[in-house]
Amino acid sequence: MAQVQYNGTGRRKDSVARVRLVPGTGKVIMNKKSIDDYIPFPNLREVVMQPFNVTETLGNYDVLVNVDGGGYSGQAGATRHGIARALLKVDPDFRSPLKKAGLLTRDARMKERKKPGHKKARKSPQFSKR
Repeated sequence: MAQVQYNGTGRRKDSVARVRLVPGTGKVIMNKKSIDDYIPFPNLREVVMQPFNVTETLGNYDVLVNVDGGGYSGQAGATRHGIARALLKVDPDFRSPLKKAGLLTRDARMKERKKPGHKKARKSPQFSKR
């Protein structure tokens, strides 16, 4: 018999996370590694678990994540967004607490593009009078 699973896609900065929720014990596997091995910072691991804390479903689902692009922070944010979207498919009643916590909104902030004649997006070269 096929096991029930819920999918969600999350995005943040340059990261894209494809999330699968499977009923289980609360393990989080990111790119075939444990979350403790994959994300070295405890505060970012806490960010990933936020949707479960808000909906009080911590430990009810195993999370399988394929995440690509960006750095640790963007990947953690994308995973959080994907988990929140997947939990919405589990139970539509979760919409209100997830929305109130701001977990369903895609964070649209992106890196600003580099401008010609500048070292970075806004940093200008050092001024020299002569």
